Amino acid sequence: MAMTASRRPLKVGIQLPEVEREVRWPELLDMTRAIEDLGFDSVWVGEHLLYRWADRPARGPWEAWTLLAAIAAATSRIELGPLVACTNFHNPAMLAKQAATIDEVSGGRFVLGLGAGWNETEFRAYGHPFDHRIDRFEEAFTIIRTLLRDGAIDFDGRWYQARDCELLPRGPRPGGPPLMIGSKGPRMLRATMADADSWNAWYNDIGNRAAGVAALRAVVDDACRDVGRDPAEVERTVALLVGLPGGTGRLQGDAGQASIPPLAGDPTELAAALRAVAAEGISHVQLVLDPITLDSIRALAPVLVELDRG
Repeated sequence: MAMTASRRPLKVGIQLPEVEREVRWPELLDMTRAIEDLGFDSVWVGEHLLYRWADRPARGPWEAWTLLAAIAAATSRIELGPLVACTNFHNPAMLAKQAATIDEVSGGRFVLGLGAGWNETEFRAYGHPFDHRIDRFEEAFTIIRTLLRDGAIDFDGRWYQARDCELLPRGPRPGGPPLMIGSKGPRMLRATMADADSWNAWYNDIGNRAAGVAALRAVVDDACRDVGRDPAEVERTVALLVGLPGGTGRLQGDAGQASIPPLAGDPTELAAALRAVAAEGISHVQLVLDPITLDSIRALAPVLVELDRG
């Protein structure tokens, strides 16, 4: 399906399954190829390690960076990235090197989504400290952005060190992949908006509706102004939950999240909902599908046709 980029009002991506069910690589690859072949703009992988609930067995996703490298090699057009990578799971200098490498494998299609993490279960189980998460993120972000943008840093912080560190070889883009921040927290925003290329919000942050964008947009725009950044320079992105036939309610990683009504309807209605989000200044959406299957991905292809008609 040819994509009419000049008419599509925003980029449309899809998040691959996380813990909704156990999905093996052959099916993930089929989904990814369908996302590219049908004309979607991007594919996204959540970075988590383990979820536990009181009323069902524990589940864990596949390791995100290995999947992203495989996806980069198996595709040729779509953007890809973590939604979002937890800096506190990584040595930040190594994370910058991983990002540059996947950007190289993809030919410059990688988007580096970053956050501080929230799920204490996986921090504890995998031996990552859960305390001072924002303090640690601020240091990690300094190392990551400096290595990707400038290629070198000499940093001796409280939490992380990167002494006389160089990023060699450099990736395919002189300034590295774009940096997307997955947070609405005031401190996180003020630590990143001077340097970020985009921000991302999860669907519950906006009530999964265009009407919820304005209040969040105002918070981020204010943070941009506080650090001397023109808000218009920072791309705005959100995830949206879409309900399709067979959906039974998305299994949330955070059992404490309130149930959010999904977007639903025929292709014309779904396209109208996405146009409404675009009218609020959102230029890229990541669709979280319920159910997340190959058939669901194919069922959304007519929505792209509607969007491309302008």
